[in-house]
Amino acid sequence: MYVDLDLIKRHCNIDEDYYADDEYLINLFQTSEKIVEKEIDHPLSDLEDDNGNIPMPLVHAMLLMTGNFYANRESVAFANSYEIPYSFKYLCDLYKDYNHKCKCKED
Repeated sequence: MYVDLDLIKRHCNIDEDYYADDEYLINLFQTSEKIVEKEIDHPLSDLEDDNGNIPMPLVHAMLLMTGNFYANRESVAFANSYEIPYSFKYLCDLYKDYNHKCKCKED
């Protein structure tokens, strides 16, 4: 994972002393990593710097996706929804590879 659990909890406004959802949050973030790889058509490992970090806009996109999955646990909502400009897609598009299809690893 490109972030630690404490950052995920802070992003989702979860008390650091609440542990019941820790494994669930880790699974959501790992899922978000795969979604970002697919969205940018590029393996995240190819974007790592010498310290194993990826660009912060992609980390933030993963946090946005994780927070969305955590807050909306069903595939249907009964409220009006709309896409917030300059969010997930905007962040991923900064690194999208239009030259080839991703040969991302499937777990």
